[in-house]
Amino acid sequence: MLNIFDKKLVIRFLPYFLFLFLTQSGFAQSYELAGTVTDLTGEPIAGASIIIAEKNRGTVTTKNGNYSIQLAEGMYVVKVTFLGYKSLEKRIALNSDTTANFTLTPQTEDLEEVIVTDNIEGINIRDTEMSVGKLDASSIKKIPVIFGEVDVIRSLLQLPGISNAGEGASGFNVRGGATDQNLILIDDALVYNSSHLFGFFSIFNADAVDYLKLYKGGIPANYGGRVSSVLDIQQKTGNTQRLKGEGGIGVISSKLTLEGPIQKDKSSFLLSGRGTYAHLFLKLTDNANSAYFYDLNTKLNFNIDEKNTLSFSGYYGLDYVNINDSFTNIYGNAFGILDWEHQFDENISSRLNFSYSQYDYELDLALVGFNFQNSISNLDLSYQIDQVVHPELSLSYGLSSIRYQVNPGKIVPTVVESFINPRTLDDKYAFDNAAFISVSQSLSERINIQYGLRLSAFLRMQDESVAIYANNNPLLYDEIRDIYVEAEPLETVEGNPSEVEKSFINLEPRLGLSYLLNDKTSVKASYNRMVQNLHLISNTSSPTPFDVWTPSGTYIKPQKLDQYALGFFKDFENIPFTLETEVFYKHIDDRIDYIDGADLIANDAIERVILNGESRAYGLEFYLKKKKGKLTGWLSYTLSRSEQRTPGRTPDEIGINNGEWYLNGYDKTHDISLTSSYELSDKWQLNSNFVLQTGRPVNFPVGQFEFQDLNIPVFEGRNLNRLPAFHRLDLSATYTPDQKRKNWSSSWNFGIYNVYNRRNAASLNFEQNASTGQNEAVRFSIFGIVPSVSYSFKF
Repeated sequence: MLNIFDKKLVIRFLPYFLFLFLTQSGFAQSYELAGTVTDLTGEPIAGASIIIAEKNRGTVTTKNGNYSIQLAEGMYVVKVTFLGYKSLEKRIALNSDTTANFTLTPQTEDLEEVIVTDNIEGINIRDTEMSVGKLDASSIKKIPVIFGEVDVIRSLLQLPGISNAGEGASGFNVRGGATDQNLILIDDALVYNSSHLFGFFSIFNADAVDYLKLYKGGIPANYGGRVSSVLDIQQKTGNTQRLKGEGGIGVISSKLTLEGPIQKDKSSFLLSGRGTYAHLFLKLTDNANSAYFYDLNTKLNFNIDEKNTLSFSGYYGLDYVNINDSFTNIYGNAFGILDWEHQFDENISSRLNFSYSQYDYELDLALVGFNFQNSISNLDLSYQIDQVVHPELSLSYGLSSIRYQVNPGKIVPTVVESFINPRTLDDKYAFDNAAFISVSQSLSERINIQYGLRLSAFLRMQDESVAIYANNNPLLYDEIRDIYVEAEPLETVEGNPSEVEKSFINLEPRLGLSYLLNDKTSVKASYNRMVQNLHLISNTSSPTPFDVWTPSGTYIKPQKLDQYALGFFKDFENIPFTLETEVFYKHIDDRIDYIDGADLIANDAIERVILNGESRAYGLEFYLKKKKGKLTGWLSYTLSRSEQRTPGRTPDEIGINNGEWYLNGYDKTHDISLTSSYELSDKWQLNSNFVLQTGRPVNFPVGQFEFQDLNIPVFEGRNLNRLPAFHRLDLSATYTPDQKRKNWSSSWNFGIYNVYNRRNAASLNFEQNASTGQNEAVRFSIFGIVPSVSYSFKF
């Protein structure tokens, strides 16, 4: 096994070994074909497919619309395609480095064709990329949603392997993983909480989103820090030709997006905002409650010259909830990103990214008389180089460093007679450094391979005060009562936040393989190891804003994932269907588990209520989509199981659930989604979405006893029961009237969420009936049937 010094040597010299190998291989003369793909307004098109028919090869454009591909000398037909635009072909004689720019023309006035795709024109059949879902803005806007508010997260839930804890639940779960195991990036800035109003809406404004990719497996080496998935969201680049806008007015919220040139053909801006106003109507009815959110997205893009592009992205969002002036909750995200792309020559480009992210939370309980605040922030600096060494081989390598600052909590009494003592928990600091290299290589006409390595070095700094425990054990086991109890520290000593408390160095190999059976069929396999050093302290299935992040350290180990996936991909030739099916298995070491009765709120000694366990998940994913015709849509089905096990630290300890495997709160055996869109006429489009899922695992009491006139429930084991099955049908219709003005278009959307008024259980509470005295189960539901209407416009 490599020691730490061997690992560093591998990272340091691997690029040189690869270069030596390549320069001695005797490759034939090749030239670069490069350029930019834009629309008629001059706005760059990200994700457009560049296909070289003669070579059965292709590439896609970057977020700035640029592409580059190495080819041997010869005559080629270059085909350019992108969703909603007419395909374009051009014959090019390549006998030197050549620049070829393309301008695509929209297929129709309405570009909102419904397609969810991992790639376009079968490129994904050949590529090693698998376990990836990709949505563009037009796809997101067509899925029926509650209150008529387009929602990025709810759109993701229609893809296989992705679910959440239910209606009104925050975040999302990927292949049985927890919400904190998802790395969420907007223009490469970290996002810690992805929801508005406790999960009713996501923070992502669909009008500002260009496209998104969700990696469930086969994750490239440039990503790290989470063990379940990576959600990479890219915002639109503003129009460089003219001022454009779009917006919408809904039942409880409205939005407006503006984009246009700062200097024509050189620079552009994007400004997008949303806000709710339902609380204003509550005031008219003398309702003391209030709940609203607003957010603002911005992006500035500067094409400095042919080799340099500079962009700035920013976001600010705030949620405010007040219940009868006794409960006030304020929380929100903010981030800013500075991004510089540089083209050294036709084969080498680089990207330097600097970002700052922050999440703040405040809770004021007037009745109890205290105010609680916490936050997390980070500074992130990364540098990546992409190099085309040969038409059949390319490299991507770079460095990154993140500085975390976690404020776990500050409690301040707000009334004199409050029984709460003021407390300020120590801030926690950590550095997450990494170096990576990724190689994409075509071994033959049928075999493509991508392999990479990531070296992560996590440094946990000392807290200002350090608790010292007997035998270095903060959690004791009472053998007589068979329970865990918190240890009291022997003493608390002063720490130095500038010194390292604990360091973790890990190698994270990645591997992806694609074997082409024919031009329309392939088999793919992938393996990836990932390490997570930042943990969300929460023992609920759905995170709340009250949850607190904490870094790995002396008592909290990093989570380590090993994931394997095997897939079959088919693009049918004579019918407009594609089929993707995958099987996966993943295992995570050192997943945090909580002892019975753990108190997590404002706990500055979380090591006294946790144990390190393991988790696993495995399953089958099926995805069939129809991409052309009047009727389009997809069917996704996931059959899976997700479990956790935490044995005792010694043979005498019982661990959690007697050390046996138990279902975690994210397990859903069956998960079916059927999404469709039918183009009834030029003016009407009908959309539907049906969801059927196995109920979430929960605990039901098996008995009760009385103590001081209180009924105390008795439980056996963990998650031995389930909520009733979850199912729902949503419908919507979009009406697009005749365009009366040249530069103005509009549409109306009429929707019904939960058409047949299914009262899906968010929880089941067991109570004693006041009239009969009998115990009964009471179902708590979030939503019944919800109609909506919204108006959208573009200019």
